[in-house]
Amino acid sequence: MHCPFCQHEDTRVIDSRLADEGSAVRRRRECPHCGERFSTFETAEIKLPSIVKSDGRREPFDERKLRTSFERALQKRPVSAGAIDKAVSEVIRALRHAGERELPSLRLGECVMAELKKLDHVAYVRFASVYRSFEDVQAFREEIERLERDLPSFDGLQLPLLDTLEKRSK
Repeated sequence: MHCPFCQHEDTRVIDSRLADEGSAVRRRRECPHCGERFSTFETAEIKLPSIVKSDGRREPFDERKLRTSFERALQKRPVSAGAIDKAVSEVIRALRHAGERELPSLRLGECVMAELKKLDHVAYVRFASVYRSFEDVQAFREEIERLERDLPSFDGLQLPLLDTLEKRSK
């Protein structure tokens, strides 16, 4: 590796450590010519599948478009940037594990909806309404009912607010 400071043709590795939860290697290097130290990161370059659109066009996978989809669905919702980053990473990981050269856009959309469902139900319904082209209120209602059926029951976990307030005022 060339030194970024003096362009000397050889540098030596001083230390290597795993980074990014084991998906990268961080190497601390030193230039024997100028003595400067710097870090490099090594990652495996795995080509993501092309996305096959509904009209048959093929596009290379674009992480920016994926992130924009999440951000639009989650606009004005209480979800952190870190949570969005993690969801984007999960979708990319799922694409890599699919091991396919091409992937229908429908499968990509399903992956996004699965992650949105974990993050925020309102964002999930927003995305699903566009993605599944809801035509009327009934389609929204059916999706919300499906979402409610999938939610775990929280009966008995929350105390009644009104009963407590009435008892305090007496």
